[in-house]
This record gives sequence, C-alpha cells and structure tokens, in this order.
Amino acid sequence: MHYTVDPGLYAVGTPDSDSPVLVTANYKMSFDRLRRCLRVGSFWILALDTDGINVWCAAGKGSFGTTELVSRIESTRLTEVVSHRRLILPQLAGPGVAAHEVKNLSGFRVVYGPVRAEDFPAFLAAGLKATPEMRRKSFPVAERAVLIPVELVDALKYALMAIPVVLVLAGLLGKSAFLDNLVGLGAFALVGIVLAILGGAVLTPILLPWLPGRAFSLKGLVPGLAAAVGLAVMSYVGWIPSARGVELIAWSFIVPALTSFLAMNFTGASTYTSLSGVRKEMRVAVPLQIAAVAVGLVIWMGSAIVG
Repeated sequence: MHYTVDPGLYAVGTPDSDSPVLVTANYKMSFDRLRRCLRVGSFWILALDTDGINVWCAAGKGSFGTTELVSRIESTRLTEVVSHRRLILPQLAGPGVAAHEVKNLSGFRVVYGPVRAEDFPAFLAAGLKATPEMRRKSFPVAERAVLIPVELVDALKYALMAIPVVLVLAGLLGKSAFLDNLVGLGAFALVGIVLAILGGAVLTPILLPWLPGRAFSLKGLVPGLAAAVGLAVMSYVGWIPSARGVELIAWSFIVPALTSFLAMNFTGASTYTSLSGVRKEMRVAVPLQIAAVAVGLVIWMGSAIVG
C-alpha cells in the first residue's frame, strides 16, 4: 500500500508554457501507465496526493477531489509554469471533481479526457475530442481475470489462519483418534474451504455478467451453491473422505456463505457499483453470511461430537 510517487508537477519530454497539463493520481501504476502512453510529445503531469489510490477509487472516496486539485495547483505554482488555463483530467475523476468550483477557485478550466490512458494521444491529436469508445469503460473477461490473483492472495491470508483452527477442531471433536479425524473430518473441511475460495475469487469474476441478481453477495451464491454440490459429489464418488448427511448439511451453509462474502470484494473493482449501494448491501448481506457460517459450524461440530 506504499506504491506511490511524490505528488507534484512532472515533466515528460521537454514541455514549455504551452504544453498540456494532464492530471493523475500518485498511485505509481496510474502514473506510470499515463507516462508510458505519452511517448511522443512533451507534457506536464500533475500528480495529486490520493494516498496511493488509483484515480477511480480516489475520486469515489474524495481524495482525488476539488480541494486537493486546487491545492496542488497552488503548491506547484502552476500559473507561473504554463500560460494557458486548462487541465486535462481522466474521465473517471469526474465523481470527485466539481469543474465549476475548480474554475472559480483557481482559474483553470477542467477538460475530461478519455477513460483509458492509452487513448490520450488520440484524444490530444483530435483537439481534445473523445470518441464514444473513449468514454466507455469495458469490463471483459480478461480484465476481470486480472483481478483473480489479488483476490486469491487476500483470501488465502485469512484461510491460512482459519484452516489450522478448523483442523484442530476436527481432530479433537471426532470420535476417532486425532490423526484419523484429521484424515476424515479435517480433509473434508479443508476441501470445502478451498472450493469456497475458488467459487468466490475465481468463478465469480469470470462469470460475473451471467450470474443472476444485482448484488454481488447474491451473485456469489450461485458459484457457492455449485461449490457445495461439488463438495458433496466429490465425497460421494470417493475423491475425498466421505461425509454423513448432517456434515453435508453443515457445509452447505458454510461454503455458499464464504463464497458470497468473497464475491463482495469485487464491488470495488467492478464498473457499475456505488459506495451507497455497497454499504446497503453489506448491512444486509454480512450479518446473514455470518449467521450462515455460525449455523454451519454448530451443526458440523455437533455432528462430530455426537458421531
């Protein structure tokens, strides 16, 4: 979370007082992608202090906003560097910046550029005119799949803390010896957790447009239920230790709830969610997910004790 550049004014090529000023976040990947796309010509890049957050997320939370933009214009003494009064902002900065206030407070006019950094050269060559394609944010399978490794790493960090606890409980609560319980109850639980992670962090982003519902927690239920069914089938055919009916019922609560929770992580990376909508969904979904996991664990532990 410290992948940043210092906020301030940067030169690309040999800009002069007439060169365009492009504004971006001080998240290093955003900064580098923009700089890499400006291979021909000379430009100024004004990097705002967004706490190392990308443009879209920073605009949503307010750190890529009117106040920071005006403050950065003043601190870099931009009025003394360029003769024009025009700033080119990425389109996704729109939610955080009030263009009319920037004009009133600094004298600079805001022009919104394209969504993607790679379209900036064509946008500038066309006299700051954007085509409809430049204004649209796509979200195809390839772009969704890029997010999977990040989500897997994040999910596995918590799984590595939960799995030892589950395995110890399985070993202690079962009717057989500790190691036998690990091979039976423990292995079944381990596979259930892995399937839940794969359902929430892999299947959900890949299948996102085709999963029913608007809420991500609801979308995640579909791969979660599929993972629970897969767990039962794997047990039935003997690929993993067989489980009794009560144990299957327990994990039929746990697996979909975990998958649904993991699916909600993609609200911050999707192209059509809002902060208010995410908060509303979490108020409803998270208590239900916690309750489902708790019910499942009680049933699972109870079945292990009773045998």
